[in-house]
Amino acid sequence: MRLPPWLVEKGRKSGEVHNLKASLRARGLHTVCESARCPNVGRCFEKPTATFLILGDVCTRNCFFCAVKSGKPAPVDEREPERLAAQAAELNLQHVVITSVTRDDLPDGGARQFVACARAVKTRLPQATVEVLTPDFAGKADAPSILADAPIDLFNHNLETVPSLYTKVRPGADYERSLALLATMKKLSPDLPTKSGLMVGMGETAGELRELFEDLAERNVDALTVGQYLRPSLKNLPVAEYLPPVWFERIGKAAREAGIRHVPARRLCDRASTRTSCSRKSEAAAGKKFYFVRMKETAGTRVSLAIGRCVRK
Repeated sequence: MRLPPWLVEKGRKSGEVHNLKASLRARGLHTVCESARCPNVGRCFEKPTATFLILGDVCTRNCFFCAVKSGKPAPVDEREPERLAAQAAELNLQHVVITSVTRDDLPDGGARQFVACARAVKTRLPQATVEVLTPDFAGKADAPSILADAPIDLFNHNLETVPSLYTKVRPGADYERSLALLATMKKLSPDLPTKSGLMVGMGETAGELRELFEDLAERNVDALTVGQYLRPSLKNLPVAEYLPPVWFERIGKAAREAGIRHVPARRLCDRASTRTSCSRKSEAAAGKKFYFVRMKETAGTRVSLAIGRCVRK
């Protein structure tokens, strides 16, 4: 299925992209932008900015929409947090997004590494805000309480799709488990904003989406990003439908009416960060600001973006 005109991106500056890749490789860091073959990677790398992928680049699950490698991961790198913080400082990021591969092999699912990375960033960049996009930790009971002690400003966990498509899209995950994680984090840290992300164009129905919005609102989730699913490779799940831009306006309105306060919904909306390219321009132009990211809306501020279709939590 060919891309419609509204999904075709212009060319990017290869020099900036190369320079950021070289800097990341020099520090032995991974990004979800590259590992998941995100179509927005050029847009972010030319800024330059990136979403940090911790705990290696090999996932213990094999979601059918995701291009991240699946297999046996390497041991946890205890020096990774400091290298990540150094890279964030070099880029002078004001908002840092940290995600990970799923690590079902670890007793805490990787929760302590998220905490270590957040602390390292806050040490280097005290004024920066930190957003974590986590896996479901396989329902490990202690993971939320570990994260509740972390110096984070936004907790993000993506539902990705409607429950009827979980077996087809992300067979290792569980819809109710993901909802429970979002609810538990809000219960443990009532003042910590929570957020989720959703892909569309995978075969979901409007009725299923409305039910998902209601489920998130019942868990007091503060924000939801909605973006078009784009197939990373021929090995991945095919796109069922490319939705036109007007559809995203309607679905964003429906989600807000269900009780979710902030709903950036765009064709290439970056699902993992509140500071997305799709939302930043439109919201800033209207003089608006996401209340849950406490930072100034200044022109030229560099922020870390996580990418629309490809984060596989």
